[in-house]
Amino acid sequence: MTRVRQTLKCSGFCQIGVLGLLTFAAPLGYGQTLESIWDKSDATNTATIDHADWQVVLDTYLITDDPSGVHLFDYRALQAHTEDRQRLNRYLRHLQELDPRLYSRDVQMAYWINLYNALTVRVVVDAYPVESILQIHNGETPDTGPWKDIHANVAGVPLTLDNIEHDILRPIWQDNRIHYAVNCASLGCPNLASEAFTAANLEPLVDQCAKDFVNHLRAVELLDEAFGVTSSLYFWYIEDFGNSEAGVLAHLQKYAEKDLAEQLRVFDGSLDHEYDWRLNEPVTQ
Repeated sequence: MTRVRQTLKCSGFCQIGVLGLLTFAAPLGYGQTLESIWDKSDATNTATIDHADWQVVLDTYLITDDPSGVHLFDYRALQAHTEDRQRLNRYLRHLQELDPRLYSRDVQMAYWINLYNALTVRVVVDAYPVESILQIHNGETPDTGPWKDIHANVAGVPLTLDNIEHDILRPIWQDNRIHYAVNCASLGCPNLASEAFTAANLEPLVDQCAKDFVNHLRAVELLDEAFGVTSSLYFWYIEDFGNSEAGVLAHLQKYAEKDLAEQLRVFDGSLDHEYDWRLNEPVTQ
């Protein structure tokens, strides 16, 4: 299959760099961490969680057929539609009224991914219009994004977006495909999945998210045998990808289609990295 280059022109929000990560100091007991609090489950519980409201939002506002290959979200339209904004808020209230530790591991993982993605959409919609999610934050430091701000409270524990991704999902599941499942509302980010995650579709959907991103030029482009550009995602979280450039290349090869996989196999050069922080919204005329 021929890979078509889609140029994503950078503005002031297309950056190369490292995002700092936060370990949020929630009111925990002595010796407790968020990982230790949430690393519990009930394998005997066959109950599922209803994500239907989130699916309606995705079906209505997520654009999956843009020629760029990037899934775009119509934040403007959702902001203008009171009923669907209420639907999103109702869904988020529903999730926060549950204790995910009472469910099986797959139900839990789907829960946290959907919670992260739905919260991110609400954060953007509440602040819209913005050019980039980096503009949204409660602190005084500009262009730091909303990830360190508290946006949820689950079982009495206040949580930030960073908490959900870096203190719960990554350490408990230790699956680097999580980076493809959670969405940061940016053009450089892996696509927001068109399906709500569930226990039933979790494994194939997470795997498809990985394949879709790796085989798009915002993940990796080898310009020749000596130089390539990858998403900054692989360097911000290089410890999740073998902790080396060789590990990143091996990971990419695992999910790459045939032609790209062969390019990666013989590549023996240096890698640069970049990320486009512009909002993943459709262009309005």
